[in-house]
Amino acid sequence: MKNSAVQNKVIWITGASGGIGEALARELAADGARLVLSARRQSELQRVRASLANSSQHLLLPLDITDDAAIAAAIDTIQQQIGGLDWLINNAGISQRALIVDTTADTDRKLFEVDYFAQINVTRQALPLLLADGGGKVVFVSSVAGLVGTQYRGSYSAAKAALHLWANSLRAELFDQGLTVATIFPGFVKTDVSLNALTGDGSALGSMDDAQANAMSADAFAEKAVKALLKGKSYIVIGGLKERLGALVSRLSPELLYKMVRKSTVR
Repeated sequence: MKNSAVQNKVIWITGASGGIGEALARELAADGARLVLSARRQSELQRVRASLANSSQHLLLPLDITDDAAIAAAIDTIQQQIGGLDWLINNAGISQRALIVDTTADTDRKLFEVDYFAQINVTRQALPLLLADGGGKVVFVSSVAGLVGTQYRGSYSAAKAALHLWANSLRAELFDQGLTVATIFPGFVKTDVSLNALTGDGSALGSMDDAQANAMSADAFAEKAVKALLKGKSYIVIGGLKERLGALVSRLSPELLYKMVRKSTVR
């Protein structure tokens, strides 16, 4: 059943070629949204679009979000072909599986380039289009790791934490112009994210984490995420009991949190 709250809204999703991005696209397309789908792999974007409700109305914009000129061109295409933008969902990103002492400075910078700088650059460039009709919605997909900070994810956690705080500032600065800002903090979701996670030297891990393999499905995640967004939530933690507990304890007792984190061996 279509949801009137998003029906015919133009929603741009980055990282839409698989995982959480693909699942969000399915959920929002079923609710009647008109989607703009971006990722680097055009063939995968075509596959995703073909699987969606009202597939012919969705626009594909292959994009490397670290390419400043390509971002500007993508936004110009949205303006020329559609005329406006209601939501931006910053979902593209890359994870990490390496100890701090084994991670090179180049790998640190690559993680921040993709997971922080590219996200805020896309958002800043899209703001005029989002604000043109009196406001819009920006959604950032951060991570429970950005609230907690765990082993093997030092730079990834830091980048996701930076994204969260930048989102808070954006929300405060543009509230009066009608912009709403939401940050989603996923725990473990069953996707291929760990396959592409960076090891210390910047190469891909190439294997599936046990925690990832046994986690909630991307479709279940997307259903919860869209429901929370439509309720107007701005701080959305979605995950299993362990992740949700960690997020809660991080706010109530950082000392207790790090006793819990030190005992954790999840990679």
